[in-house]
Amino acid sequence: MKLATLKSAGRDGVLVVVSRDLVTCQRVPKIAATLQFALDHWDLAAPRLRNVFADLNDGSALAAEPFVESLCHSPLPRAYQWADGSAYINHVELVRKARNADVPASFYTDPLMYQGGSDSFIGPWDPICALDEAWGIDLEAEVAIITGDVAMGAGVEQCAGAIRLVMLVNDVSLRNLIPGELAKGFGFFQSKAASAFSPVAVTPDELGAAWRDSKLCLPLHVTLNELPFGKPNAGEDMTFNFAQLVAHAAKTRELAAGTIIGSGTVSNKQGGLHGSSIEHGGVGYCCLAELRMYETIEKGAPTTPFMQFGDNVRIEMVDADGASIFGAIDQEVAHYHGRHS
Repeated sequence: MKLATLKSAGRDGVLVVVSRDLVTCQRVPKIAATLQFALDHWDLAAPRLRNVFADLNDGSALAAEPFVESLCHSPLPRAYQWADGSAYINHVELVRKARNADVPASFYTDPLMYQGGSDSFIGPWDPICALDEAWGIDLEAEVAIITGDVAMGAGVEQCAGAIRLVMLVNDVSLRNLIPGELAKGFGFFQSKAASAFSPVAVTPDELGAAWRDSKLCLPLHVTLNELPFGKPNAGEDMTFNFAQLVAHAAKTRELAAGTIIGSGTVSNKQGGLHGSSIEHGGVGYCCLAELRMYETIEKGAPTTPFMQFGDNVRIEMVDADGASIFGAIDQEVAHYHGRHS
């Protein structure tokens, strides 16, 4: 089934079930007012939500309304936990190669992960706000999952069964703030702006054969200023699958229902001029930093700038028939002029 959250006067929005074709939706206040409530009571709520999903798809829903992506918040407007991994080692290898550094052997057996800010995500059509272009504003197109409750020390198989929903994410990074923060030896904070998630979150079973081995095996399409920028396959070159990432996060703590785990920037191994640029026949990139890494390796310095105010990024994934699965993240970079409502 497919679920979304419409913006409302409350911080956590209003849960709706969305039809498979993303045309209609239905509010379900008698089942769950919010997505977090549904996750907290999944065993009871999920079967009832699936019934609504079936009614929407066969046209028998009595309270259906048009589904409008631009009216959506992120499926979870705020979450108890947001932890982002770096499951695509090709991305890490490029970062290291650009500065002539080796990748530690442990990176291939033990996932990288940081704990991000989850108190105020932004909507998939909300602007990416910053106070200064000099911060190095970058997109990061990723896949993410939402878990149910997970026990401390849960095994990979158990963690696979705890994956409730799948969605896309733009994990915005402020690249020029990262070096100073990492130099302190205490991780990201200021260099990670608010993330935006796809309008729709989808249960793994709805993805069919595209969901296998706890990976989403479809191209992730990224457009930058209306030009194709990336289409790498999210299931390829993924060193750690989502079940492994969840197990890593749960090694020393319980995970509460509603925990979000990200894949890190989707990245496929490619060769040739500028690595895998679409312009030169490759699958492109899911962040500007990766293109800049290739430019540094090949030309000694990056030539592509980070995003500027007015730039637009669109992130989307389609099925075998070309239909959007999660809806689109469609954002413009804007100067911050005060707290959004």
